[in-house]
Amino acid sequence: MNKFIEYIKVRRARATVLLVVIFFGLGIYIGFIQRPEINKVVNILNKETAASTETDFSPFWKVWNDINEKYPNVSNTSDQDKLYGAISGLVGSLNDPYSTFFNPEEAKLFEDDIQGNFSGVGMEIGIKDKILTVIAPLKDTPAYKANIKSGDQILKINDTLTSNLSIDKAIKLIRGDVGTVVTLTIFREGDEEPKEINVTRGVINIPTLDTELRKDGIFVIKLYSFSANSAELFREALKEFSLTKTDKLLLDLRGNPGGYLDAAVSMASWFLDSGKVVVTEDYGDNLKPKIYRSQGYDIFSDKLKFGILIDGGSASASEILAGAMQDYKKAFLVGGTSYGKGSVQELLKVTPNTMLKITVAKWLTPKGNSISEKGLTPDYEILFTKKDIEQKNDVQLNKAIELLLK
Repeated sequence: MNKFIEYIKVRRARATVLLVVIFFGLGIYIGFIQRPEINKVVNILNKETAASTETDFSPFWKVWNDINEKYPNVSNTSDQDKLYGAISGLVGSLNDPYSTFFNPEEAKLFEDDIQGNFSGVGMEIGIKDKILTVIAPLKDTPAYKANIKSGDQILKINDTLTSNLSIDKAIKLIRGDVGTVVTLTIFREGDEEPKEINVTRGVINIPTLDTELRKDGIFVIKLYSFSANSAELFREALKEFSLTKTDKLLLDLRGNPGGYLDAAVSMASWFLDSGKVVVTEDYGDNLKPKIYRSQGYDIFSDKLKFGILIDGGSASASEILAGAMQDYKKAFLVGGTSYGKGSVQELLKVTPNTMLKITVAKWLTPKGNSISEKGLTPDYEILFTKKDIEQKNDVQLNKAIELLLK
């Protein structure tokens, strides 16, 4: 453990946004005014999807002109709004729920989210099996207090059906002023009928981690998100662990929707030799894969007993960290299958106040398994029964404790 104490004196955590912030030719004109937004989006989509640029754009301009000539209330919609709508449709043609164009208002909301302090209900959502689904509610947020659960399917937001909504459009509807109420129609596995849950919006401060030394000698780190400062806080938690003189570590990643890629790589580096693959970004046939390797802190001996808890709310960076630990047999996984958010988004400026968030790659574990295909399967699959939930019996935690104490 002295090796750890010495190392952290000089260690400086770095953080690069995962989304990443990572959250676009053709000369196209409207009238006599050039529109750089759509030029750039077309360029980038062609680059990322290898689409042909030899496309006849005359149908687009015919529809544009027909709208201007025939639509009765065309004056209610500006040319700029029509352009943003066209770009959104262009991105939507990818059929990728994580690729989105942000107009100025949406871009501002997205930037507020990245900073980690915003108004809303406090939950991560995604598209699973073509249904808007809760990845995880964040601890002590309005969604958490309203008993929203990982895996809940959101059928309606107020009176709007979610069947054709993108993730970002859904977020826009869920977000709102502090103190106002949003009604979510939820279907939960095991229930016979959907139910409405009213959630009062509040200011959301994204939590990071908690630590606990149990009486049985197990040191627990509960990691809620991979935020900008999470790598540094994780380092401090490991320092605290090293001072306890115990060899039993439990990392709880349940309900952790992910965040910064560099944070996951940094955390994995405490357990892996220098140069070991943590995760690979697979860009398909067009580009070479990008490999993220351990920075080689590797301070723990083979005597470390290490367990990780995962469930359907463990996504993105959570799956990267847990997947690396599982592949190298540094830790055993207990719980349920993870969410399966294994794609990489890049955030690019289109204009000073608009952005494109586009999927550019998928993540592979060190053994080459795609995280997005099926998620991570735990070494010990432990699922909650209705009785466990009613009696607040954490059977997943109990199993992990049993294994660590063997």
